[in-house]
Parts: sequence; structure tokens; C-alpha cells
Amino acid sequence: MDAHHGFVPSKFRWVFWAFVAIAGFFLFTEHRTHVLGILPYLLLAICPLMHLFMHHGHHHGSPKNEPVEHEHHHDEEHQS
Repeated sequence: MDAHHGFVPSKFRWVFWAFVAIAGFFLFTEHRTHVLGILPYLLLAICPLMHLFMHHGHHHGSPKNEPVEHEHHHDEEHQS
């Protein structure tokens, strides 16, 4: 058994990436209208997803008069 069984020669790697590039080119040129036609809907779908994931650390449920304690602000307590 070969000691380098996970090793792929560079020639095969070049052939693989050339095939991927050619296949990607033909997929894009043949299906360009489908991909570009759905783009506005993808942009609309991204908006609520960004809202959900980007407001993760804002603590919207805390009362407005009380300051929100963050973990990185606890250094002030340890300095005295």
C-alpha cells in the first residue's frame, strides 16, 4: 500500500480545476437569465436574514434607563 494514499499528483489537480472552470463557465452562460432573474428576490431575502443575525448583541429587551452590562466592561471592576 502506498504511504501517500491521500496525495493527489499536481497534474490531476490541474485537470480537475480546469474541468471545474470550464463547467462553471458553461453553467453560467447557459443559465445566466435564470440566475440574474432571481437576483432581486435573493436581495430581498437577505434583508431579514441580515436583520436577524446582525442584531444579535444589541440587547433590545433591556430597560432604557438601566445601562447594559457587557462582558468586556468588567475590567473596570478589577482595576481597583
